[in-house]
Amino acid sequence: MKIQLSLLVLIVLFASLAFAQQSTKQHKLLSNAVDHYKKLQQKNDWPEITLNGKSVLKLNDKSEALPLIRERLRLLGDLRRGRDEDIFTERLEDAVKQFQQRHGLEDDGVIGPAFLKALNTPLEKRIEQLTANMNRVIQDTLKMKGTRIIANIPEYKLFVMEDDLEVLSMDIVVGKISNPTVIFSDTLETIVFSPYWNVPASIVRNEILPAISKNSSYLEENNMEITGKVDGLPKIRQKPGPDNSLGSVKFLFPNKYDIYFHDTPATSLFERKKRAFSHGCIRLSQPYELAQYLLKDQADWTGSEIIMAMGAGTERWVKLKTKIPVSIIYYTAWIDNYGLLNFRDDIYGHDEEEAIINY
Repeated sequence: MKIQLSLLVLIVLFASLAFAQQSTKQHKLLSNAVDHYKKLQQKNDWPEITLNGKSVLKLNDKSEALPLIRERLRLLGDLRRGRDEDIFTERLEDAVKQFQQRHGLEDDGVIGPAFLKALNTPLEKRIEQLTANMNRVIQDTLKMKGTRIIANIPEYKLFVMEDDLEVLSMDIVVGKISNPTVIFSDTLETIVFSPYWNVPASIVRNEILPAISKNSSYLEENNMEITGKVDGLPKIRQKPGPDNSLGSVKFLFPNKYDIYFHDTPATSLFERKKRAFSHGCIRLSQPYELAQYLLKDQADWTGSEIIMAMGAGTERWVKLKTKIPVSIIYYTAWIDNYGLLNFRDDIYGHDEEEAIINY
């Protein structure tokens, strides 16, 4: 028995060391990026690049700005050294696409306002951004092991991880600036198929009641009903159905913020690169795939059973046999699996807040 326990302790120790090494590696890579940007800061004044009156540049266009853009893309690692031509070549287009991908932009290979805004970002700001995310890597070390779900707010992405293996990923919609999604960790315990949407009091007060005052049929038209009152405010819920704001399934990890994952009928929002539109909860582009993964060890929940439950129109709660840790994180800079440095917009201003604290 002692031998078995000793072996278990060793396994846990080696696993912990492996994940600590992963975290240390990401921290080191970000630290290297800081060093690179500091060297650029010492050697270059990083002037703002403009298109001299043009709105966009694309393949085969000519512009005096192209040599400057080429040089900056070389400094940032997206383009190898070559001729400083004033014509937009295919080689430059490939470099522009890589830069766009690294910054979460539409990777159409066109040089436009969004591309230039990212390209002209001051080096000092990038250094602050990298430093803020280095600190987050250290804080999140313990969240980087085992099977877990990670939602990165600035990336608008959700990942299901098994140790260091990504087994599922999908686009997400997060909270708008006025209703930001909270950063925290919890445990996913329950799936609810064909859910009711219990409308939060703030939405009832600020949105539903004004809508009812303009249209007395609003509740009926939106498949809603009043179920009672709290502090003089009606309790309103939306019945299950194709137009339900939660879609056909939600995933609960009980928390004081009342945040959860859910389906959505507003699927057109997933076509956008920047997706901060919700009231704080996280909308999923592939809810069926997540349900299928979470229920894979529960034999009575086949793919067809999941589809039927999602479309049944009758609320059904399912407890998971295996609870899954959830981490909602906020990374605006990281090194990906291809060794590329990624940046995303600081949509809630957390990087800026941290820079002020560390000033």
